Amino acid sequence: MRVTDEEFELLVEEALDSIPEGFHKYLQEVAVDVEDMPDAAVCRDLKIRDPRTLLGLYHGTPLTKRHVEAPFRYPERIVLYKANIENMCRSRARMVEQIRKTVLHEVGHHFGLGERQLRELGY
Repeated sequence: MRVTDEEFELLVEEALDSIPEGFHKYLQEVAVDVEDMPDAAVCRDLKIRDPRTLLGLYHGTPLTKRHVEAPFRYPERIVLYKANIENMCRSRARMVEQIRKTVLHEVGHHFGLGERQLRELGY
């Protein structure tokens, strides 16, 4: 299923808005960007053979890993890969669900959750 860039970004905003209010203050410095596909450098760094399998990526230092002795850090960023999400969704309802799941997965990394923990939570 394909949607316009504007509609996709609206769905991402809706997913972010669905996060409980108390967490929003911890997400103020996190940029959420949409790209079509992961580039070769990202795939190489993550040892991903098939770039079509990556739906989103968190770039940054999780809140649980920060400390005052290392105040400098790169900007926090979540990237969603639009073409990959579109390719796996056959309906708008499925796309809404997948975008929300991917956003929550990447936000989970920001809060310090690992892949295993996120899988156990269904993300």
